[in-house]
Formats: sequence, structure tokens, C-alpha cells
Amino acid sequence: MTMYHQGNRSLQDEFGSRALADRLESLTRTAFSEDDRAFIESVGFFFLATADASARPDCSFKAVPPGSVRVIAPDVLAFPDYDGNGMFKSLGNIVENAHVGLLFIAMGEKPRRLRVNGSAKVSMNDPLLPEFDGAQMIVRVTAAHIFPNCPRYIPDMTTQTPSSYLPKKGEAPLEPAWKTFDVFKDVVPPRRV
Repeated sequence: MTMYHQGNRSLQDEFGSRALADRLESLTRTAFSEDDRAFIESVGFFFLATADASARPDCSFKAVPPGSVRVIAPDVLAFPDYDGNGMFKSLGNIVENAHVGLLFIAMGEKPRRLRVNGSAKVSMNDPLLPEFDGAQMIVRVTAAHIFPNCPRYIPDMTTQTPSSYLPKKGEAPLEPAWKTFDVFKDVVPPRRV
């Protein structure tokens, strides 16, 4: 298994979630499903996490026209880079350190999250470049781990309603349905608080 390091493992052990973490890792994939493709290609934004060669992190909000992030191979997605503030924090980091994390979120009536971790390359003359009006570069990401994330804390931005799963003083926390799914229920640790 390659998703976890000792820092992850020590906290998993502290909270009794190592078996759950291992189960979740066993469900990750390196190829996008048709459902992944449809979701990714429907988004109007995503978050991009990078780090420079010295491991200094950066996280960017990337707004894109829906359909601009494309799954172009079973394990590769591509997205355009548009004119920004000229700092090139994210893309400059990719030039030094190809490891990236992307987070796609739907914040409506049916919340959803999908994470893609992998390696990226930046190109100023990618063959896809002419397909994106105003794009100055294309970033291609080869997936190492594709996995959904529990969406329970995502607010409904259409109604400005916070997630019903957020802790409330004096109330027992709601448990998400996924914890009762056959694939997980035998490895879900007891809640500590």
C-alpha cells in the first residue's frame, strides 16, 4: 500500500481507523470510471494542491468552464490554465515537483467529492491548447489514486444551508449512511467524541 505514511498511520492507530483506511485504499483506482468522467467534466471549479521542491504547500481554486477538465485517457485528465495573477504558484510548483492533489466538489442538493492524486506536467504547446479559448497552458495529470470522499460536511450552497452533519452542541452527531454499507461496516471504528 502506498497511500499512507507514518504520520497517517500513527493517527489512524490513535483513532482506531487503520482497518477503515486500508479498506478505503483498497477501493482506490488509477482509471477513471464513466461516472468519474461525467462528474469531472461537469464541474465549474476544482481545488489544486501542489508543493515546491522543498515541500512547501500551495492550494489553488481553479475556476473553469464546465467541460474544460477532460478525462483524455483511462488514467489521465487535462485542464487548461488561464491568465491569473502571474505568480504561477501552482504551475511553478508542478515544474519542480510533479505530485498533485485535485479535489472536485458538488455543493448542491446532492453533495459529492472526488479526489485525484497523481503526477502532473505543464505544457505551453500541448495539442489540446487550441481547444480552449484563452488558455495559455495545458496541465495533464496522470492518476495514481482516484477515490470518492465522504460528502457529509459539504454545505448546500444553493440554499446557504450548512451540512446537517456538522457537530451541534448538545446533540448526538448524525452518522453518514456509508458507514453502514457492507463494504465498510466491519471496519468503521467507534466514534470517540
